[in-house]
Amino acid sequence: MRRLLNRRLFGASLLASTGVLSVQRMRTIGRISDRRRPRSRVAILRLDSYARSLEEKITDGLRLFGLGLGGKRVLLKPNLVEYIPGAEVNTNPLLVGAAAEAFLALGAKTVVIAEGPGHQRDTYLVLAQSGFESELRDRKLSFVDLNRDDVRQVKVTTPFTGLDSLWIPQSILAADFVVSMPKVKTHHWAGVTLSLKNMFGTIPGSVYGWPKNVLHWKGIDWSILDINSTMPVHFVIADGIVAMEGNGPLHGTARDLGRIVMSDDPVAADFTCARLMGFDPYRISHLAQAAQFLGNGDVQRIDQLGERLPRTVRPFSVLPEFADLIAGATS
Repeated sequence: MRRLLNRRLFGASLLASTGVLSVQRMRTIGRISDRRRPRSRVAILRLDSYARSLEEKITDGLRLFGLGLGGKRVLLKPNLVEYIPGAEVNTNPLLVGAAAEAFLALGAKTVVIAEGPGHQRDTYLVLAQSGFESELRDRKLSFVDLNRDDVRQVKVTTPFTGLDSLWIPQSILAADFVVSMPKVKTHHWAGVTLSLKNMFGTIPGSVYGWPKNVLHWKGIDWSILDINSTMPVHFVIADGIVAMEGNGPLHGTARDLGRIVMSDDPVAADFTCARLMGFDPYRISHLAQAAQFLGNGDVQRIDQLGERLPRTVRPFSVLPEFADLIAGATS
């Protein structure tokens, strides 16, 4: 496994143009403040379709956590990349709308949907094409384009990219409760795109370009870690009802997983999603590092509030270079 991680981390360092700096950052992990809570909670909910009845299921799932949402401003951050007809690329708008209604029913003062697509510069075109516009209109929900939101400079407290600060959208910083709502997918650079990778979309294109070029140059795995160390993620609702396998995050194939994953810890959420995908999460470099300081990956530190992880799963198909992510694979 050490050889595997080193190979992946070396690939990230090539994007950052300095292999030496990559090794140095690996060695600083022990000096980063350990933010892990003693225990994290995850709920796996079985849902086979995006029926309107899913609002009740989400509300019941949220009640398991006793979140205390009274009077809070909630921000839902879905994965909205671009519209590809017939492809399960984005977090389903019905799920996002149902989640918004569930948070309001549980006492949230306001709920806003916010995203900054990395591929398409016209965010509102993606909203219209993907079905989000009509869902937001029907439910009278507000939307913020994070690519063009007002921003504030925030100091980066981890050393992975070498950046001293990040420009963060004001809407993210003003929210009391930030929810990452990824689509469960494979990813042709990061291995998977789940709740941590989903926060890449909060970084404004108006500052960092499309597809957030500066952060790609610094290395995707490094950027994921610095972003999630700098801004809050209070909760996760991962859309795995219909997921994506193969050549994700855009050109893979649909995979019926029939699950939603909720968690009060994005690292625990992503480890759980990776396990449901048939992967060893410790072989995914940004997850392996995040589990050292940012959140819990060890099953002994995760309380399962919903159904248990299945004993066996059929692994998601992956590109050949990621075959060693599959649990039990030899490297």
